[in-house]
Amino acid sequence: MASVVSRGRGRRTINEINMVPFIDVMLVLLIIFMVTAPLISPSLINLPSVGKAARQPDQVIQIVIDKNEAITLKIKEQSSVLTLATMASAVAQAQAGVPNSAVVISADKNIKYESVVKVMDTLQRAGIQRVGLSVQLVN
Repeated sequence: MASVVSRGRGRRTINEINMVPFIDVMLVLLIIFMVTAPLISPSLINLPSVGKAARQPDQVIQIVIDKNEAITLKIKEQSSVLTLATMASAVAQAQAGVPNSAVVISADKNIKYESVVKVMDTLQRAGIQRVGLSVQLVN
């Protein structure tokens, strides 16, 4: 509200806003937020769960991508270093005799995600159906 000031000859209104109530309200809100912020629990993310397969694969073909982005194909105890172009045909040949086989991709945690996606894309384009990612469980 504007107040009226009387000085000598006439009356004049003061067009100023009283800031004291505004500052009081802001300080009270600041204190409320400072007290309640540590009490708020962090949000939880619902991650997808992985179930067991109905039947274990007869053969597991493992593709390992090391920190230098070299691709190693491991079938049972045999391992061979391959390029991205020859990897899909080698996996297809290894799966030819075994109908229930799975491909597992293991990658170093410091390589680019793009390298893993390229390997997965190459396998998908070659018609490999059962591809999974190897993870390390942390207890």
